[in-house]
Amino acid sequence: MIDRGTLLMKNINILQNFKSYNYNVRQLFVVNILTQIGLGVFMVVYNFYIRELGFAETVNGKVIAMSSLAAALILIPAGVLSDKIGRRKMMIYGVVVSSLFMFLRSIFAAESLLLISAFIGGIAMAFIQVTAIPWLAENSTKEQRVKLFSYHFAVMMGANVIGNLLGGTMTDLFLHVGQLNEVWSIRLTLLLGSLVFALGIFPLLKTTESFKNGEPISFSLHNFKPNFPPGQLKIILIFAFASILIGFGSGLVIPYLNLYFADRFQTSNSTIGIVLSLGQAVTAVAMIIGPAVVRKVGEMRAVVILQLLSLPFMLVTAFTQSFLLAALGFLFRQALMNAANPIISSMMMDKVDNSLKGFANSMNQMVFSLGWASMGPVSMTIVLIYGEYWGYSIVFSITAVLYLTSSIFFYFMFRGKSTANSQKSLVKTS
Repeated sequence: MIDRGTLLMKNINILQNFKSYNYNVRQLFVVNILTQIGLGVFMVVYNFYIRELGFAETVNGKVIAMSSLAAALILIPAGVLSDKIGRRKMMIYGVVVSSLFMFLRSIFAAESLLLISAFIGGIAMAFIQVTAIPWLAENSTKEQRVKLFSYHFAVMMGANVIGNLLGGTMTDLFLHVGQLNEVWSIRLTLLLGSLVFALGIFPLLKTTESFKNGEPISFSLHNFKPNFPPGQLKIILIFAFASILIGFGSGLVIPYLNLYFADRFQTSNSTIGIVLSLGQAVTAVAMIIGPAVVRKVGEMRAVVILQLLSLPFMLVTAFTQSFLLAALGFLFRQALMNAANPIISSMMMDKVDNSLKGFANSMNQMVFSLGWASMGPVSMTIVLIYGEYWGYSIVFSITAVLYLTSSIFFYFMFRGKSTANSQKSLVKTS
């Protein structure tokens, strides 16, 4: 049993660490809580919305692909632009436009409008994706970053827990208590999720941004091209290649986990919402534990160990016919695989020059989104061809192979540059 005094001291330490971060960081945490709750509500039922409109499963794949393709196309320009004009502006634009198109996606019922709105919404969401990590890096010290990034991702996951729970529960309440039909039950849930997401603009407007090299420069094609100091492009590409493998694997299964549980086990919306929210909750806990793993084995080894430990649980989820085993496999895989993300982000921000942080983060996000864009239709096609059991088994297994390949690549790229008890740079820039 955990001693209550020890638990209280840990909570106090977390609170003290949070108070030590500057005002911009604290406000971004509030932004994340609101936007991630809204997004959690939206995403847990959106696939069902498309299904209830009467479209085939392949349309779900197309919607995911359009959103991810948009992000893949815009992430690098958005990252470079954020380096030039400032992070704050990019995040404000992203929240405003994303909110608008979440509302529209909740109302549209024509396939063409669903695809167009998913594409434009994906562009806007990319503005937020590329700026959050560089914003945190620029508003913190090197010593703070591993814990800060862990808290950042943990808070995002925790907020998603609330969103997932609300999404599944509200849909069932509207359906069974409010006596609405399936489409309108889901549509009202989506609209409420969009509203909560939109509230994230208010804490963001309270932030300020200072520029180390004076005021942000005006946009022009002449200054849009990034300048690479020696060795920087190689570092960025190493992280990007590992990320694209994870993106391919993730794109096969993650967007369709709600459909997997519904199709294989005929579970209710509320149950799916609870399972997915528990996945986010255990991931949040794992991310907070991540810095302790880094202190023991170093950053690179922590990433590889966490990712490899997730693979057996992926295979359990792939082949089991027991809902309990599937849920447990999903929870452990989710926690272990995603616990490595803040460590990778910290490593990348450590190695990359300030003038390239936005570009580096956007490159990583872009290749990940490319994986989602290309694998969405593939996943649903495999499920349609091979059925609900073998189809999901195949895509989960392919994902496990891709994750394994990424971990092996990451290990060989960084194995000679890590010390067991260090949080210092693992790649030497030249």
